[in-house]
Amino acid sequence: MTAHVTIVGAGLSGLIAAHELASAGVSVDVLDKGLGVGGRLATRRMSGATLDHGAQFFTVRGQRFREFVDDAIEANVVDVWCHGFGVRDKYPRYYCPAGMTALAKWLADRVRAAGATIVTDVRVESVGRNASAWELTDTEGRTQPTDGVILTPPVPQTLDLLRIGGVELTSPFDRQLDAISYKPTMALLVVLDGPSAVPRPGGVQRTERDLFTFIADNQMKGVSSVPALTFHVNGPTSNQRWDDDPAEVEADLMRIASPWFGGAGVVESQLKKWKFAGPYIPFPASSLVVESDPGPLVLAGDAFAGPKVEGAFNSGVSAAAEIASRLA
Repeated sequence: MTAHVTIVGAGLSGLIAAHELASAGVSVDVLDKGLGVGGRLATRRMSGATLDHGAQFFTVRGQRFREFVDDAIEANVVDVWCHGFGVRDKYPRYYCPAGMTALAKWLADRVRAAGATIVTDVRVESVGRNASAWELTDTEGRTQPTDGVILTPPVPQTLDLLRIGGVELTSPFDRQLDAISYKPTMALLVVLDGPSAVPRPGGVQRTERDLFTFIADNQMKGVSSVPALTFHVNGPTSNQRWDDDPAEVEADLMRIASPWFGGAGVVESQLKKWKFAGPYIPFPASSLVVESDPGPLVLAGDAFAGPKVEGAFNSGVSAAAEIASRLA
């Protein structure tokens, strides 16, 4: 009988794990609480503009990821944005001309073609087990049994799913995972009626000492047909103002960001929030097998290979390999 694996999360880690397993003949379901796939590969459309408000670009280091990106380039999903911001180096910064979510949508199509199922707009409430299978229960009370599980949400959310399901992790995993903390990030999105003051190539990369750690001109980048800016707010400020009135926060950020508008008028602005934008210190492994009974339970995601696009990819590959080896 064909083994069945359920993956929670349709970000890059979950999708690439699903593709690896489905291509190897494993029956796979991917569940995600969002209306679409992608996680932090997120693109927003507003007032005729297109804005990436999660990951802005990615680089390539490893061979496996290089092959994946080459396929995406050949499919006209990915292209080179530039070779650095302010200082040029040897590493291309890749982006998706249709917005970063296009990479996840393209991969999701490959996952379905390999035979896996992707279900969005379903929120898993708990992960438990009986004598013979893992059991995932959603908010509608529906329970799905499965032979193996890959959990890719942020670690605090993953631990909540297990605790609600009555799964107590053994030491030292419980202490190590509880210690993982994430930085929040706010994203200010601004559509303009004229050119911005952001210099070419359309990106300004800064440090956590600056209020805005990254500023992107989505039109100059090649994503938007009209001028539109994305401002990522540093972790300390995002954390400090997380529970403040969103309208007040947006107004304050707009005032500070206004010099980057270049004299153009504001058509529309929005404030977006990423509560788990990335771990402060990633777990020192690409994935983690935390249980083997009644089948493998593997944790993956950007907390396990670094909060970068390639790290998420590597984590998904690693999780799929762990599951496959144990189900074999």
